[in-house]
Amino acid sequence: MNILIAADMEGITGVVNWDQVTAGHFEYPRFRALMTEDVNAAIQGAFEGGASKVTVADGHASGTNILIEQLDPRAVINYSNSAPHSMIQGISPDITGMIYIGYHARHGTANAICDHTYSSRCVSNLWINGTLTGEYGLNAALAGYFGVPVIMVSGDQMACAETIELLGKMPAAIVKVATGRHSAECLPPAQSHPLIKTAAKMAVQTLARGNSPKPFLPPSPVEILVELKSSDMADRAARIPGTERDGLRIRMVLPNMQQAYFGFRSILGMASNS
Repeated sequence: MNILIAADMEGITGVVNWDQVTAGHFEYPRFRALMTEDVNAAIQGAFEGGASKVTVADGHASGTNILIEQLDPRAVINYSNSAPHSMIQGISPDITGMIYIGYHARHGTANAICDHTYSSRCVSNLWINGTLTGEYGLNAALAGYFGVPVIMVSGDQMACAETIELLGKMPAAIVKVATGRHSAECLPPAQSHPLIKTAAKMAVQTLARGNSPKPFLPPSPVEILVELKSSDMADRAARIPGTERDGLRIRMVLPNMQQAYFGFRSILGMASNS
């Protein structure tokens, strides 16, 4: 079994605010190390569960957060979010299942650490075929295009709950219980890492038995509706051929989920190009 671990940072052990996940801040190096350790726990669990290969996609900000020199040497890693499939680079029909590590809830969710949808600066909301979702849904839909299911999630309680609500029952490692956007009751690494490892092992074993959630694939054609943060962002995004604008909302309808994913990233790229 070939497993892809898609790693973000806001849902990592101990993270409660933006300083801890922002390059250049004095807190960031500590939490890069913790992110690497969370990912290593998932790698260990995946191999114990029967994985034959594990690939990691570093999905936070620039996509160069995980410390490669401390990464479990049995895995390989895709760096940089400029890659075509960004947060889940490495996704393909050869992947058997995908694990989310360090994920967060969508924008506007109460009691969720650093809640946002893809870009905290640009995006308020995202709908796929009318369903309000976050990165967990967007990335799962792209994985579904390749026939790949999401089989496990780690993060705060709301990230795990939203992922399971959309995609189906799966092992979840709740490493913190958020009490606000920037506050949580956090498990220390000595507790969170065994929790992640156990969940990843169980997820791969469940996948091998054929009891994981099915791949999530919205029916084609796919409607992407993005609500941006400001009118100047919408001005720029509306210049993309094939878009329709309604106030701060930009709509595109595309033939399949991969093209819809690229359409979403095009909207985001234009919106953020101040």
